[in-house]
Amino acid sequence: MYEHKSAPLASYEVFKKRVIRNTILAAQMLIFSLLLGMAGYHFLNNLSWVDSLLDASMILTGMGPVHPMTNTSSKVFASIYALYSGVAFMTTIAVFLAPVIHRIMHRFHLEEKDK
Repeated sequence: MYEHKSAPLASYEVFKKRVIRNTILAAQMLIFSLLLGMAGYHFLNNLSWVDSLLDASMILTGMGPVHPMTNTSSKVFASIYALYSGVAFMTTIAVFLAPVIHRIMHRFHLEEKDK
């Protein structure tokens, strides 16, 4: 996917395309996760769509739910969604930052090799 450490640093245009592609992928991952949470809170806890958005957003970012879960199925969903959200949010951040971190590390490697 990215150039090998012995290859020259990718051009700015290649880097820009990577950043755009990874930003789109990260946004898609967040939107999917948010919609998944909204559907669960709406259908299992009988929250309005706006309240479902609020709870899903709060769980996805690690803040915690706003509304109490009123039945067993909503409590089980909230537990599973919270576990999923922790992994999904960290994965999304990693996908978003991957091109930048790779470029920095690659540049340091090239500078070290030149010395």
